[in-house]
Amino acid sequence: MAASRIVIENCAIATVDAHDTEYASGHVVVADNRIESVGAGRAPAALERVVRRIDGTGHLVTPGLVNTHHHFYQWITRGLATDHNLFDWLVALYPVWARIDEPMVRAAARGSLAMMARGGVTTAMDHHYVYPRGTGDLSGAIIGAAAETGVRFTLARGSMDRGASDGGLPPDFAVESLDSALAATEETVDRHHDPAFDAMTQIAVAPCSPFSVSTELLSQGAELARRKGVRLHTHGSETVEEEQFCKELFGMGPTDYFESTGWLGSDVWMAHCVHMNDSDIAAFARTGTGVAHCPSSNARLGAGIARVPEMLAAGVPVGLGVDGTASNESGELHTELRNALLINRLGARRESALNARQALRLGTYGGAQVLGRAAQIGSIEPGKLADLVLWKLDTLAHASIADPVVALVFGAAAPVTLSLVNGETVVEDSRLTTVDEDAVARETRSEARRLARIAAEG
Repeated sequence: MAASRIVIENCAIATVDAHDTEYASGHVVVADNRIESVGAGRAPAALERVVRRIDGTGHLVTPGLVNTHHHFYQWITRGLATDHNLFDWLVALYPVWARIDEPMVRAAARGSLAMMARGGVTTAMDHHYVYPRGTGDLSGAIIGAAAETGVRFTLARGSMDRGASDGGLPPDFAVESLDSALAATEETVDRHHDPAFDAMTQIAVAPCSPFSVSTELLSQGAELARRKGVRLHTHGSETVEEEQFCKELFGMGPTDYFESTGWLGSDVWMAHCVHMNDSDIAAFARTGTGVAHCPSSNARLGAGIARVPEMLAAGVPVGLGVDGTASNESGELHTELRNALLINRLGARRESALNARQALRLGTYGGAQVLGRAAQIGSIEPGKLADLVLWKLDTLAHASIADPVVALVFGAAAPVTLSLVNGETVVEDSRLTTVDEDAVARETRSEARRLARIAAEG
């Protein structure tokens, strides 16, 4: 059957391709779930089977935003421990998180996904690593919420096996055994990972962090991921305290420790990477290891400023991450475009650290690189999947900014007139079309209260 087409025209376009091609007024043609063409001026008038033609006057089209690090379950513990550093924050919240169950996780995932999707995210990921015993199918609940919301999704199936009695931060009842963590992770890969070009669900192997997992879980997790042909994800070099922990426990810094356990490579990406020296950055560049930069969370927890300009200059793949909403209460990725640019300008390179187009690339193509999907998403090019966002830039908030990319990145959060994922509408006129936002808000509020009651009861 001939393809059905959606035509978007009369809009500015930032393709984020290898040449940063842009059109002041152009068109994008979507055929089924693929981008068929992009170019200047209006789309050809004689196109057949056009089911929708959109006048994009006053708008900018970009690739959909790609989130590379998140913890959905934290949606129902927002606004707590607001003046803590990372380790104190974890100690305060782990006892609460250890009480989560399947309905809570489902509600939190729906809330996290809805907030991201309505703000232009078309590909999301969740690093879920808290699996209390007997609490249901948490991974299935998260994956189901993503399917319902309609976004492309990677579940990083996390794990922890180093509890407090072994020198870790989480309470003992919040961790799994080595064998059960590996078995459950492999089962999740077998049940849910889709290697197809247009896959909507993929799985990564993701032990939580050096201070909550054993060396055996890291090394055997890496072996499992490579045997199954999936990617690897964890937290790395987030704080000074983490570096001290690694040196005291393992006799080396985080990057050297990760390399010793098989955790550097082009199939690996790590969250944060704030405290990286020149040799660490060189090791990531040499091995193709990616970074999920989470500027708002790093600022919220006082972790520091990641050396993103130096990473990019060295050739390290870098994307953006919301991080969990207990350390970034807004839960939105498009605000990270602006925050990445501004926070990095407080670093060594100051006003030349990042520009608007580099920030947009971090949130689109950079994220696709980090998730291993740069051949399919992250730029507007013929043959790629139709994950697109149409941003409204003709309101008061952006009216006097001539450059649309500068308006999107430097300006206030722009409304999303249309978001397509796989050629399907997910957002229309700043409202989700796939789920009832008000119902999601009520559900997440109810589950947050229930978790607070259970945690208070001990």
